[in-house]
Amino acid sequence: MTQPTVLFVCVHNAGRSQMAAGYLRQLSDGRVRVLSGGSEPGDSINPVAVAAMAEEGIDIAGEVPSILQTEDVRASDVVITMGCGDACPIFPGKRYEDWELIDPAGKAIDEVRPIRDDIKRRIEALLAEIVAAEDVAAEDIAAEDVAAGGITAE
Repeated sequence: MTQPTVLFVCVHNAGRSQMAAGYLRQLSDGRVRVLSGGSEPGDSINPVAVAAMAEEGIDIAGEVPSILQTEDVRASDVVITMGCGDACPIFPGKRYEDWELIDPAGKAIDEVRPIRDDIKRRIEALLAEIVAAEDVAAEDIAAEDVAAGGITAE
């Protein structure tokens, strides 16, 4: 079975999408491939977002905002947009969600923490769905193998 891929997209790829990517990388423990991009990437990661994530033990300081690549959308199973509007290309068979989140740009740490916490809750729910879907797919494959006589059930 292939590793699921999730793409996070926001305008500057410097705050919301980087926090979401940081959480999913840590919480999935390598079970999910994580990508992020922006329609108009900033020059650097928002330092307040870096500080807010550091409070959670997640280091996103080394990340670099990058331009949204059509190939990343095509390669993803789930695409989460965060205020990028129509800049994200649509491909059939992909799961798209638009998360309405306040942009942390220019905000103080006390204003960014609730945004970070909202992102964490959403990531935990998304990860639970992805893991459940992975488990169902693995069970289906095993059942098909048993039915085909490829594997004997014990």
